[in-house]
Amino acid sequence: MALFFVENDNKNLKVSWWKPGVEIFSQVSVWIVVPIVFALIFGKMLDKQYGTEPIIFLVFAGVGFLLTCVGIVRVVKSYIKKLKDITGKSKDN
Repeated sequence: MALFFVENDNKNLKVSWWKPGVEIFSQVSVWIVVPIVFALIFGKMLDKQYGTEPIIFLVFAGVGFLLTCVGIVRVVKSYIKKLKDITGKSKDN
């Protein structure tokens, strides 16, 4: 078993190398789980209440999926912008 240690070359940089990866992973995970789970729970509940068995469930599932897609795109765009700011590169370069 090999252990690899990544040492930070920049002593002024106080952020660990793995924190940005965990941050983007958690943001994307939240956007995947929360809208879909809430849509499915409330869709099932409203279907039972109104007797419209799969209709509200499917509509809420679709809306949850769309919200998930929009949220992931926003997170990724934000992360790409941060990377461009850090590296100093623009679209023209």
